[in-house]
Amino acid sequence: MNWLAKINLNTVVQRLGSFRSALLLIAIIVICVYSGYRMGNFFHAYQAQTLAKQEQRLTELYAQQNEQVKRINTLEVELEVERLANQGSHNLLKNMETEHYQVKKELAFYEKVMAPEKQADGLVVDSFSIIATSSHNHFRFKATLVQQQVKKRYARGYLQLELAGSLNKKPSQLKLSNISSLKQKDLAFNFQYFQVMEGEFTLPENFVVEKIAFSAILPKGKWQKYHRLDMDYLWKEVFEE
Repeated sequence: MNWLAKINLNTVVQRLGSFRSALLLIAIIVICVYSGYRMGNFFHAYQAQTLAKQEQRLTELYAQQNEQVKRINTLEVELEVERLANQGSHNLLKNMETEHYQVKKELAFYEKVMAPEKQADGLVVDSFSIIATSSHNHFRFKATLVQQQVKKRYARGYLQLELAGSLNKKPSQLKLSNISSLKQKDLAFNFQYFQVMEGEFTLPENFVVEKIAFSAILPKGKWQKYHRLDMDYLWKEVFEE
């Protein structure tokens, strides 16, 4: 390897001469340039091929992402449609249940009116309720009376109401005449099939109602025997806000 150390540019020029040394130098430069060019083309082609593969892969990933997004949107739409359908079915069932209950209630009411042989004879209270008004301690009562006699004559009579509870934490009873401006003629009824009775009353301060004693009284007359119907209602069961 010592001979390689002895080779330098001056030695080459002396042995080959200036012309040949110049040709050798040019040849070496051309070879280097050509080799560099070829290697550059090789790496450029390799990088271009790699970039093309990456772009193709990226395109495929974008396509897959778009497909997933479309599928998610489709599933969301299907889910929303299913939810709306379930909600619609639920509302429909609820409406049908309400209508069914109302029909049964109306049917039961008219059976009492038109088919008394299925019920007890005489006068009955089909419904009774207390409704709050916008005024403080002021309430409205509503009662539906039904005539159940097979041979329906006019039922004539009047109502009585008495409220039981506590006033200033002491037991107390109030008659409707003491807490309302209604007269006996306002509480009178006269009907053949049914009649709705309504009225209003105002409770005194610190009076807490517990129950209501409701009476429908039919005095003895030419075509009517004496009859009295007494009903007790808990306030919390008939009160409607």
